[in-house]
Amino acid sequence: MPRWDFPPVRAVGRGAAWYRGDCHVHSVHSDGELTPEELAAGARAAHLDFIATTEHNAAARPGTWGHLAADDFLILLGEEVTTRTGHWLALGIAPGEVVDWNHRAGDGRLSASLDQVHRAGGACVVAHPRAPYPSGDFMFPFPGFDVVEVWNGLWASDRPWNADNEAALAEWGRALAADVRTGSWRPAMGNSDTHLEGQMGNPHTVVFAEELSAAAVLAGIRAGRSWIAESADVEGSFTAHVDGRVAGLGERLATRGGRVEVRAAVRGVPAGAVSFHTDRGEVHRAPLPDDGAGEVRWTTTAERSAFVRIEVRHPGGHVAALTNPVILD
Repeated sequence: MPRWDFPPVRAVGRGAAWYRGDCHVHSVHSDGELTPEELAAGARAAHLDFIATTEHNAAARPGTWGHLAADDFLILLGEEVTTRTGHWLALGIAPGEVVDWNHRAGDGRLSASLDQVHRAGGACVVAHPRAPYPSGDFMFPFPGFDVVEVWNGLWASDRPWNADNEAALAEWGRALAADVRTGSWRPAMGNSDTHLEGQMGNPHTVVFAEELSAAAVLAGIRAGRSWIAESADVEGSFTAHVDGRVAGLGERLATRGGRVEVRAAVRGVPAGAVSFHTDRGEVHRAPLPDDGAGEVRWTTTAERSAFVRIEVRHPGGHVAALTNPVILD
């Protein structure tokens, strides 16, 4: 099979770095209106480093994506598994592989499909769990899934945020309080669910990966070494510090009883607000200056906070960015 039939699983990239990517896109080969070439061009225009192909209940076709990959642009193979009781993303599957979608909540067939993806080294993502249409509302239990798509851009109008995303975020945030303590928490991610021109990367996930490869990107996503941005105009750095030790998103910080300073440095959200959230809910909020660039700090302890995650919102309340948690031990 010619090497360009399917994209390579590794790009040159920038080594260990933060990479931006959109893992939920549709082309003319399912229900999208854009060709793979147009999607790749849109991803580059949105300053993305990677995308994932996620046609409904179908594998990526040979010869449609391989020639669009580049040293600085990775294309992962995936599928949107579209069932009657919810949709989910199978990311990192093999060329030509199709994940069975003939299952529904309560029939006992889901686990076989999840196992198929995991055997391939892939990730299983709950897609738009509160989407406002039949089969879009996710009815399956979350155990067995690796990640939750709390931010989906398809149904938004002026900005990629709406009440359905707000509900998904609240549900995920509440679950963190119990799941972090048992070590079974599921990271959040955001994707555009692109079907039309102008949707690509709006929003997308910013993930720390050891290299620009399918395995490394998926490892970063599964570990929660990531945050979500509405566009590449939004930049951020989110860390926790105690006694000279530093932890980033998705990491555990051994506090040894010390006071932890959590820092959020943000650019690109004029007159916005930064809020800190723990297992006690929202615990601190501070404004950003009119130029959208600023740093907010907040102090806590592991005794008071099992984790800290961060939201950045526009003046009207729409989310501009949100993070996975830093876990405090």
